[in-house]
Amino acid sequence: MLGRTANGLYWMFRYIERAENIARLIDAGLRVALTRTNFADEDWDGVLQSAGVRLNYGDVHATLTSANAIDFLLRDTSNPSSVLSCIESGRHNARMVRTALTRETWEATNECWIDLKRLLVRKAHSADMPEIIDAIKRRTGLIRGAFHGTMLRDDIYNFSRIGTFIERADNTARILDVKYYVLLPAAAQVGSSLDNMQWESILRSVSAHRSYGWVYDGEYNASNIADFLILNGRMPRSLAYCYEKAVSNLGYLAQQYGERHAAHDTAERTHASLRNRGIGDIMEYGLHEYIEDFIAQNNRLGQEISDGYRFYQG
Repeated sequence: MLGRTANGLYWMFRYIERAENIARLIDAGLRVALTRTNFADEDWDGVLQSAGVRLNYGDVHATLTSANAIDFLLRDTSNPSSVLSCIESGRHNARMVRTALTRETWEATNECWIDLKRLLVRKAHSADMPEIIDAIKRRTGLIRGAFHGTMLRDDIYNFSRIGTFIERADNTARILDVKYYVLLPAAAQVGSSLDNMQWESILRSVSAHRSYGWVYDGEYNASNIADFLILNGRMPRSLAYCYEKAVSNLGYLAQQYGERHAAHDTAERTHASLRNRGIGDIMEYGLHEYIEDFIAQNNRLGQEISDGYRFYQG
């Protein structure tokens, strides 16, 4: 496959996943605001930090308000990671590789773009946020459903899946970090009902509230929730699950092309560390520090995939 085509597929699905993930990050910020009586506009600084766009926001807005932060994350095209920017970029990449996609996948992508452009044509009111977030999750989910139901399991499929899971792992790590930036409690509050309620809000933002209850019988505490979102290989948004899939799809590419790259070793090493490390070790090391390290390693893997498979824009 040409590097340009592989690049287009990989980034198409990274952008689609990122659009949903930014919506989930906003949802996390909105949910945790409900658990704090003194949640202030300044607390959105942590959400912007977790999204990796705090500096970009400062270039556009002189002051920080919740309304401006949400608008910047949702629809500001000067922010390349806003939902609207991601949907535009995802569709652009889909058009570039149109002949590699089934009709159903392209139509789902195009319809997502049309609907979300209409939905985000103006600044959203807080009362409309649940509907907007649900629409973003539903529309991006339809793209994935059309893709999985109609595409051949070949290198096109593998590059697309790798992009999805690298982006998803990045997002889960960032949503966990919202707890650090926005909700880090005083020592006396650790393990309190408020602390656990805030962790429950993080679960809901990644659609993991019910499945967590099946595994842990509804016992909310930081260690179990971090374990679920980092190390549980059955949870489809966990870091361990994402890396199991990324390693698998990279392995299929190695078989098909008859060559391995640095990315294969990096992905396997990260996956092994997720399998062999206990949550106690992570919490002792520091959850925020662990997440920072993971995000850096995940970014490194993305760059190694780009280098190894000769991605380029064109």
